[in-house]
Amino acid sequence: RSTLLDVLLPKTGGARRIGLTGPPGSGKSTLTDRLIRLFRQEDRTVGVIAVDPTSPFTGGALLGDRLRMQGSWDDTGVFVRSMADRTHTGGLSASTPHVITAFDAFGKDVVIVETVGVGQSTLEIADVTDTTVVVLTPESGDSIQAMKAGLMEIADILVVNKDDRAGAGHFASELRMVLNMRQWADQWQPPILRISAQNNTGVDALYEQLTAHHQYLSEQQHFETRRLRQSRSAIDRAVEERLGHLLAGIPDIAAIMDRLSEQVARREIHPSAAAAEIIKKTNLE
Repeated sequence: RSTLLDVLLPKTGGARRIGLTGPPGSGKSTLTDRLIRLFRQEDRTVGVIAVDPTSPFTGGALLGDRLRMQGSWDDTGVFVRSMADRTHTGGLSASTPHVITAFDAFGKDVVIVETVGVGQSTLEIADVTDTTVVVLTPESGDSIQAMKAGLMEIADILVVNKDDRAGAGHFASELRMVLNMRQWADQWQPPILRISAQNNTGVDALYEQLTAHHQYLSEQQHFETRRLRQSRSAIDRAVEERLGHLLAGIPDIAAIMDRLSEQVARREIHPSAAAAEIIKKTNLE
């Protein structure tokens, strides 16, 4: 796999990378379908990575977001890939960054990554995309909880979907109050858009904001800063993955972990000593 990625990497850099994240049922897939159509109207090719929860029975994608993107099935300019999160803790499949690389290398103009869930476990989406859209609904709960979950830290655009529902205006106002409490490191402040993906109202405004943010990154040369941050995160993920493979290759690793866990629980050894014993078995030291 590394050899293939090495070949693909020099061919990347041309795709716009857009992330959509939000709680289940917030209408992300319907919104993605609407955005696909707008990009296609400008003759832009689109790759979509829809990350679903892992089915406890099959180990595969549970929902299959392609079912909610039926309008793009027969469009050769669109490729939709559903992926199971495989219990990966970042809201993404561990292979998601590699698929983004492939889409980019094969010439997709736009790559949209849709992630499952919301909260601390989904903040990784900002490490693989240039523009992060956080999709919420009036039923999403307290906007303060969204702030605590770190969503305000990664959101470039905030969407209050299902605008026709009760409380949408109040919820959007709460989000604005939370945003106004923040100190912004740069000039871009996330707009809050009230839309209804199902009724196809307000989606054009989101499309315009996506374009505006893309232009902002280009003009302000923030792309380089973001890509450097993404590169650091990619290295971290690669190291974590390699270490995981090394640990999995230790004979009787499960029994060793059980023994060390019991010793730590009994306060016989410190966790750092347990870690040192495991690392020693990988021959890294």
